[in-house]
Amino acid sequence: MKNHSKVEHMKFSITILVLLLSMVIIVMLSGCGLSSSQTFSISGTITSGGLPLSGVTVTLSGDGSGVATTDINGNYSFDVSNYSSYIITPSLAGYTFRPINRSAIIYGLSGSGFSFSGFGSGVVSTTMHTVYLRSDGTVWAWGSNSNGQLGNGTTTDSHIPLQVNGLSGMTAISAGNNFTVAVKNDGTVWAWGSNSNGQLGNATTIDSNTPVPVSGTSGLSNVIGVAAGYNHTVALTNSSGGTVWAWGGNSNGQLGNGNYGPGTDSNIPVQVGGLANIMAIAAGNAFTVALRNDPPSSSVWAWGSNNIGQLGNGALADVYTPGQVSGMYGTGAIGIAAGDYHTVAMMIDGTVWAWGSNSNGQLGNGTTTGSVTPVQVSGMSGVEAVAAGYSDAVALKIDSTVWAWGSNSNGQLGNATTIDSDIPVRAM
Repeated sequence: MKNHSKVEHMKFSITILVLLLSMVIIVMLSGCGLSSSQTFSISGTITSGGLPLSGVTVTLSGDGSGVATTDINGNYSFDVSNYSSYIITPSLAGYTFRPINRSAIIYGLSGSGFSFSGFGSGVVSTTMHTVYLRSDGTVWAWGSNSNGQLGNGTTTDSHIPLQVNGLSGMTAISAGNNFTVAVKNDGTVWAWGSNSNGQLGNATTIDSNTPVPVSGTSGLSNVIGVAAGYNHTVALTNSSGGTVWAWGGNSNGQLGNGNYGPGTDSNIPVQVGGLANIMAIAAGNAFTVALRNDPPSSSVWAWGSNNIGQLGNGALADVYTPGQVSGMYGTGAIGIAAGDYHTVAMMIDGTVWAWGSNSNGQLGNGTTTGSVTPVQVSGMSGVEAVAAGYSDAVALKIDSTVWAWGSNSNGQLGNATTIDSDIPVRAM
């Protein structure tokens, strides 16, 4: 009986042990399941002019999907459970964003700090006339109208904004010397005003006081940006990562197709050779500038007139095909602007560089000596946008302040004086 009791006890003990081991295995398996479904967070903030931007729709794509909306503090977040790569893209009617999107890689840790800056998409471009692109896709203009550059069917100047005839769904604009160019959301280009050098790109040299389509028979399509110079026009397409086309005057090789001088103007678009992966374009007085995506950074290219060093290549000779700006590779340039004879570039670190003519201090480096290579604009940091005028330049900082330098004969620096400044001064 005792032996039988011992056997029964051992059987009972073994049964209990098996049950315990089974429970341990179940707990372990359950634990594995919890680990594989662990939740991570991807978060960031969106601001405009340094202030929180609420109501922005943020889309998550890649190895997962989701939609979030920024709160009153501009914050958003997503919960994800997969170790993988994701793309975050903000969207809000009437705004553009820098950067356009961001990549987040999740591998065992939450991701944070995926922030964006929002900008109102109303765009202004000006020379002797001013053009305004409203967020509703319409275009308005005012000022000088001697060649029909206001696009309202007349050649009468206007001191109040007038809507440009027949345009809607427009996404980009640029004002040249007595002519205007605009891009539509279908990738077509429209132009109006002076056309003596074929700068309207419609296969004629006849002025037009209403918008005319730029010739598509040349192969130009899928345009996403335009820049109007003195008498030539440049367009950026989304083909091949960003190709460049140009038309109009070509006295100094500003069309970038290897030709120059009398008889080489083009009244239809021609493709600029040797350029791809272009992110931005700018046009000055008979010269052109392009910003190229050059992983892991960027580079700046220029061609055309170079009598004052506006191409920034260390020389003073005109260039008829794109050439690289000295010292602008790997510097993180993210924005460019072209004045009459000078060029300005904005860096990812918020600094600004400039080159070319400096007779009025438009290089902003504390001198009036021109430079054939880029020089740093004094005291500029936290800059998020730049623009260049005839002989001046302007920068918008992330704190929403505006700074300007160069010529001020007509008060263009906005500092309540008419005295030129060779260093940035704050506009009032």
